[in-house]
Amino acid sequence: MRTFIVFSALGLSLFGQGPATPPAPSTASATLPQQPGLVQSSSQQFQGSVPTGEASSTPIALSLQDSIDRGLKTNLGLLVRNTGTAIAQAERRRALSHLLPNVQGSISGTEQQIDLASFGFHFPGVPSVIGPFGYNDARASMSQTAFDWTAWKNKRSADQNLKAAQLSVQDARDLVVQAVASAYLQIIADAARVEATKAQVQTAQALYERARDQHVAGVSPAIDELRAEVELKTQQQALLAQQNQFDHDKLVLGRAIGLPIGQDFALSETIPFRALEGIAPGDALHHALETRSDYLSAQMQVRAAEMARDAARAQRYPTLGLDANYGDTGSSFANSHGTFEVTGSLKFNIWDSGKIRSDVEQADASIQQRKNEMADLSGQIDFQIRAALLDLKTASDQVAVARDNLILANQTLTQARDRFTAGVADNIEVVQAQESVANANQSVISSIYSHNQAKVSLARAMGATETNLKQYMGGK
Repeated sequence: MRTFIVFSALGLSLFGQGPATPPAPSTASATLPQQPGLVQSSSQQFQGSVPTGEASSTPIALSLQDSIDRGLKTNLGLLVRNTGTAIAQAERRRALSHLLPNVQGSISGTEQQIDLASFGFHFPGVPSVIGPFGYNDARASMSQTAFDWTAWKNKRSADQNLKAAQLSVQDARDLVVQAVASAYLQIIADAARVEATKAQVQTAQALYERARDQHVAGVSPAIDELRAEVELKTQQQALLAQQNQFDHDKLVLGRAIGLPIGQDFALSETIPFRALEGIAPGDALHHALETRSDYLSAQMQVRAAEMARDAARAQRYPTLGLDANYGDTGSSFANSHGTFEVTGSLKFNIWDSGKIRSDVEQADASIQQRKNEMADLSGQIDFQIRAALLDLKTASDQVAVARDNLILANQTLTQARDRFTAGVADNIEVVQAQESVANANQSVISSIYSHNQAKVSLARAMGATETNLKQYMGGK
């Protein structure tokens, strides 16, 4: 057996008996990954979903929690964020692959004939054409990066990006809860408006019939009857508009929670007014910055960008690689012998024409961008909390005023009806009083809806939306 030991500037090779295939190239240093920015899903995505199941002819009953549970399974915005997590997981595996060994196998058969004359060789007594001859080779090759600081830092950066993507999914769950709860509350408000308008239609109908009877009896002019009929038609038109809005907003909720196409449903609960007090903006902001998934995700992205900068700097460090193969070679597999080859290599940068410096500068810019985004998000969270608390306080005060106003409007309507029945006034006062009652009813409904909607906004601003929402709706 003959053994050759060959030294080179890049490494050392050991050749065993028999021919061997050239070694696979050493694993190159991993390229620097692009750092994603803050994940911003379109608000329209959270209004859509992937419908599941078959529609039944019987309307189903939906509570707020049922709606939220359905939304968390089918909402499009959440599904899109889940896809982003899968992509981040794939990027992490790709970064990890630069640190793990790669093993390949091959089986080849070679049949060859050589014309020495074509290479310029002429030997007396030796034929110019040699062959044909052949050999077979079965071989396994392994390539391993023993040390690559850039690849290691890239893997650490990918780890942080994966954590950021996972936190982004949790943030998407909060957005789904917010979207579903808002749509549910809107339908409750629509239903209350429909019932209030129906009551106004019934009142207008009764007043119209009274005005018509008094006109027929000759105790009131025709203008009173016409005025009452106009008011009746106005309330009927308002009822049609409110009913249409109610049906439309039910479609919005059905789309957000992935109900089967054409499935009708009814809300199984109402959410009454419960005041919510005792939340300090400073404490709320401190709590939100510790629990908001999007803010925690922004922190992870800053760390990922910092790791990417370390990876860019690490390109100046040498890399150590190992390549090896072992196989069986011979004129046939029945007449063959084992061969192997091991190559260790040390590679280092001598001159890169400014590439490493540009990579570091790009990474620094990315870090600054991520920090700016995180600072902006902190300010946005503070704004959301303060705005929600302001809306909560204002809506609570509006509920109290609107309820008092409704009591006064009903008293005014009662007195106006009595005056009209007694013949001491025309029905202008009655129509005006009806409008006041209708407006007061709408104010009460709108202020209660605004108060509950402010609770939803505050729950979202504080983080852990589903948990906070349950507490806030109970007035805690």
